[in-house]
Amino acid sequence: MAESFSFDVVSDFERQELVNTLDQVKREISQRYDLKGTETTVDLDKENIFLTTNSELTLNAVTDIIRQKAIKRNLSLKIFDYGQIEIVSGNKIKQTILLKQGIKQEIAKKISKNIRDQIKKINVTINGETLRVSSKSKNDLQLAIKLVGDLEESLNIPLKVNNFR
Repeated sequence: MAESFSFDVVSDFERQELVNTLDQVKREISQRYDLKGTETTVDLDKENIFLTTNSELTLNAVTDIIRQKAIKRNLSLKIFDYGQIEIVSGNKIKQTILLKQGIKQEIAKKISKNIRDQIKKINVTINGETLRVSSKSKNDLQLAIKLVGDLEESLNIPLKVNNFR
């Protein structure tokens, strides 16, 4: 029997890189002249980043810093889903940034269908929040990897290919 090759498609990010990014952001906030004294806080929990500050101008500056630091640490900007700006106690404003992780079922079906329509001799199985793509041809898998890269742009979600065997 011929050998079969496969890879996984996931929507994930390196959590430690995100922690390091936010540490750099906090350091820059404490050192930048225009952000000193703004009482800006950046908090991270399991699925969200919480930004609290005293003006929308400062909030925009902090989100720009987050983007810059994330790019330098090879984090996709597509993992950030910016929520509405809320007014909280006194004159403070707060924004919640949801961290996108995992492939939702309907998006997984779209990806699977698109790959199978483009490449005939390929198998795509959905395993929870990941996709396993397998084939007997490495060339077909290389084409599928390119398709996944193209789909990432059109679906606006961060997709990674790993476990290529």
